[in-house]
Amino acid sequence: MQFSTSLSLPSRYILEQEGASLKRIPVSVGRILKPRLWGPERGAESNAPAVQMGRLRSRARLSTARGEGGASCPAGRLEPGPPPPAPRARDPSPAFAFATPPARERVMVAGLAAAWLLLAAAACAQREQDFYDFKAVNIRGKLVSLEKYRGSVSLVVNVASECGFTDQHYRALQQLQRDLGPHHFNVLAFPCNQFGQQEPNSNKEIENFARHTYSVSFPMFSKITVTGTGAHPAFKYLIQTSGKEPTWNFWKYLVAPDGKVIGAWDPTMSVEELRPQITALVRKLILKKREDL
Repeated sequence: MQFSTSLSLPSRYILEQEGASLKRIPVSVGRILKPRLWGPERGAESNAPAVQMGRLRSRARLSTARGEGGASCPAGRLEPGPPPPAPRARDPSPAFAFATPPARERVMVAGLAAAWLLLAAAACAQREQDFYDFKAVNIRGKLVSLEKYRGSVSLVVNVASECGFTDQHYRALQQLQRDLGPHHFNVLAFPCNQFGQQEPNSNKEIENFARHTYSVSFPMFSKITVTGTGAHPAFKYLIQTSGKEPTWNFWKYLVAPDGKVIGAWDPTMSVEELRPQITALVRKLILKKREDL
């Protein structure tokens, strides 16, 4: 059984280059000779090879257009489609791998808050400032850290060379230094010219006077101001913690081995009257050091 009508397949095309443009030519695969058989028309057997070749060329062009074989599509053939999108890079940090941007921000804020709390706790854990945290210039102009006297009992005195209390105090202070000095005790003398202008000399003259007249062996420091806006920081601490501010020469402040102020006395309180209290504090310190051994 043969049909005399030809059936064309308009969905098949061949792209051919004509000048600078491409031309689509529909491919006709022949006529239907039988209900289930595609083939050339009787008497047209000579066209079968050309039709078959057209099919093969169409398949080859489709394969090339799809990227088979890895070759690019030459001119005159089907152009390949756009490449697939590149995979999105993932966050390499495991802590934020599954977190959205708002979640990451919350994590960062929480971390900063925790760090601030740790710093605040560390600041609170620091010990309070004490007398031995300060520095002072000694009588010869060298900066000295009072930390070197930590662990010892100290009697801090503002001295003057031309005061009515000078002779009595210098002699008693040197005797106290001689008796208790070997047992973790020091008199710390700070010359001051604020009261009655009774310490007008230079540091060198002050040292010569004290050494030659009273043979003092306790540490002496450069002349300072002990009250007012220009007061030395160490004396500011003594005044603040004791609640007593010097009003004349030879005020005495007793400082414990840990730098805390135990008491303060004006010049009318003699060194001999303070000796029992100072001696008891030194004895307690000696016993503690023996226990630590």
